[in-house]
Amino acid sequence: MHDKNNDKGEHDHKNNNSQDEVVEHKHKDHEGHEENHDGKDHKSHHAHMAEDFKRRFWISLVLTIPIIVLSPMIQGFVGLKDQLAFPGDSYVQFVFASAVFFYGGFPFLKGLVKELREKQPGMMTLIALAIMVAYVYSSAVVFGLAGRTFFWELATLIDVMLLGHWIEMRSVMGASKALDELAKLMPSDAHKLEDDGSTKDVPVSELEKGDKVVIKPGEKVPVDGKITEGSTSIDESLVTGESEPVSKGEGDDVVGGSVNGDGSITVEIEKTGKESYLSQVMDMVESAQASKSKSQNLADKAAMWLTFIALGAGTITLILWLTVFGREFVFALGRMVTVMVITCPHALGLAIPLVIAVSTALSAKNGLLIRNRVPFESARNIDAIVFDKTGTLTKGTFEVSEILAIGDNTDKDEILMYAASVEARSEHPIAKAITEASDDKKKVESFESIKGKGATGKVDGKDVKVVSPGYLDENKIDISEEATEFAKKGKTIAYVLIDDKVKGAIALEDPVREESKEAIKKLKERNIKTLMITGDNEHVAKRVADEIGLEDFFAGVLPDKKAEKIKEVQSEGYTTAMVGDGVNDAPALAQADVGIAIGAGTDVAMETADIVLVKNNPLDVVKIIAYSRATYKKMVQNLIWATGYNAVAIPLAAGALYSFGILLNPAVGALLMSLSTVIVAINAKFLKVPEIE
Repeated sequence: MHDKNNDKGEHDHKNNNSQDEVVEHKHKDHEGHEENHDGKDHKSHHAHMAEDFKRRFWISLVLTIPIIVLSPMIQGFVGLKDQLAFPGDSYVQFVFASAVFFYGGFPFLKGLVKELREKQPGMMTLIALAIMVAYVYSSAVVFGLAGRTFFWELATLIDVMLLGHWIEMRSVMGASKALDELAKLMPSDAHKLEDDGSTKDVPVSELEKGDKVVIKPGEKVPVDGKITEGSTSIDESLVTGESEPVSKGEGDDVVGGSVNGDGSITVEIEKTGKESYLSQVMDMVESAQASKSKSQNLADKAAMWLTFIALGAGTITLILWLTVFGREFVFALGRMVTVMVITCPHALGLAIPLVIAVSTALSAKNGLLIRNRVPFESARNIDAIVFDKTGTLTKGTFEVSEILAIGDNTDKDEILMYAASVEARSEHPIAKAITEASDDKKKVESFESIKGKGATGKVDGKDVKVVSPGYLDENKIDISEEATEFAKKGKTIAYVLIDDKVKGAIALEDPVREESKEAIKKLKERNIKTLMITGDNEHVAKRVADEIGLEDFFAGVLPDKKAEKIKEVQSEGYTTAMVGDGVNDAPALAQADVGIAIGAGTDVAMETADIVLVKNNPLDVVKIIAYSRATYKKMVQNLIWATGYNAVAIPLAAGALYSFGILLNPAVGALLMSLSTVIVAINAKFLKVPEIE
């Protein structure tokens, strides 16, 4: 699986925050809601929907009180029928029930349409079916049909389901704002070069192909284009995931969103709008998220089967009473409605949300933030995990690992001293690493930065240069065989020249986290395939993979290809997780069955991911799998408790023992439903944090 498309490296990402422009993005709702949200909104989509369910729940609950008080069954149950009943009370009950049905039940009725349109009947279909049957039949009874009303069952079912959805939505962080975060990476203005040589600040949206812009040191590149004047080093972590800035000169391409280094450059625009690299990344993220949102969770799958059972049992009940037992239509219809209403248990509305709420709280306390429920459920089945390298498996910072002294008159400490003395004046990541590696530094005179290639200065009267391999190539400076072998170790090399002669080389690397080795070991023990994906070249990738013990890796992969590599792994039949931290990981995080972001990463990565690791600890990936399995097990238990009473209630409601004089009393049915609801609530609280061995 080794890719050799590019020898650029991974990145130590930057959290960019300079731009006010945002992209309007349509967020899919939770269970049947759909709205447009502008990125400037302060409330997340899920927060808005949680507020909507909360409001509908409290209003419906208040409206349910008179419905229960006016219910003949409830009045008889508490022995107050004579005191509470009055002429026309059924019409009053009908008015309140209608309000609850249309207002409280609206999300479920709308969800029914959506699920049927997508041919994926689930929770909304089951709830809507039950409340429609109960409402229509009960209304017919109020206006003359012989039978009993189901208004109180209708109202309490809607209340419980609204409560369950409210609890569930509060337990997760919210809908993804990844596209908004990606949009923020681009600067809002650019310095457009006029024909007379002057510059004018204009909005990026007004730039066209062929325009030229001036990009000053430290500024973001506003567009995709080609350098026509100047040279610099550019932080392309957005593109390649490489922490080391890349040298750029006339004729080289630059990508919008990358950060200019120490030189001023003029860039001719080649791509704008949808053609730009960042827009393509955004399209990939949106496409992957849309495909993932079509998955069904456990509750929806259970609800789908209960829907089939309700329709089947209700139809069979009606047919048998009409044909086999020869009863009148009104009696048969009453039995059918009773069966269909009872098939949708109140406890089902709380069975999963309560477990999710408890699991989310426990996970958060242990450094795991669950953002998307469906992928979290899928995490129990993960059998392949693809890790980003820099900042995920490694620390994401350079450290000096080896020093080579060339010649008889120099030693390693001296080489490091000269290099650190010069680099102490530079802000380059490699310069900082070299500077921190030495406590011995001397005064530097005539310091000068060599744009994109290194730095130079005089130390003890000697002309000292610390430069990249590119500087040696450009100036046709040969190195010894010893230095050539040193450069083949898959590390970043900085050469030290004294009086224009190569006297040493310093190898730097992004060190592997100790936790990474332990995490890979534990994942292998669980028969989970471990891979790495990186923009680094083959040598660097192999060194890290061998040190950690990874089974395989993809090297030299650009961000727009990372999602393709995830698809490749998925096509082999693996339920795949992606662990990353940068903008360049966003499409892959969205594509994976489970996207996991490292907490110290960029906002884009965290908004795209399904689960966020608060700590930079790969071992927490093992925790996710254990938590998912424990949570799923508890969900299944609760579904069994929530629907178990159907095994008894449905046959009795259908009249299976009618010949023996036994017909399900509505009060008994209500008691069974209440009991199952209490049981699932208690059972959810018994969810325990699994121990990671």
